[in-house]
Amino acid sequence: MASLLYGAGLRLLEGMRLRDKDIDFSRQEITIRDGKGRKDRVASLLSAVREPLQRHLETVRSLYERDLANGLGVVALPDALAPKYPRAGRE
Repeated sequence: MASLLYGAGLRLLEGMRLRDKDIDFSRQEITIRDGKGRKDRVASLLSAVREPLQRHLETVRSLYERDLANGLGVVALPDALAPKYPRAGRE
């Protein structure tokens, strides 16, 4: 994570808020949403970070899929939202 923050010029909170859909490996770009000044911006994805990041995302994805297969991976919702949006805990 430190390499990603330093290499892409991200602030700590921007790095913590990154989602897998914000990383575009084909264009080697990272989309930073709601950064300083409440603005979105695009940063370069360093080639040195690219492969380790892809491996990490694959590992996390397989763990998530295994958790779902075991009946886990569900987020607890407030009582009023759970009946209204039954699949929201997994989405």
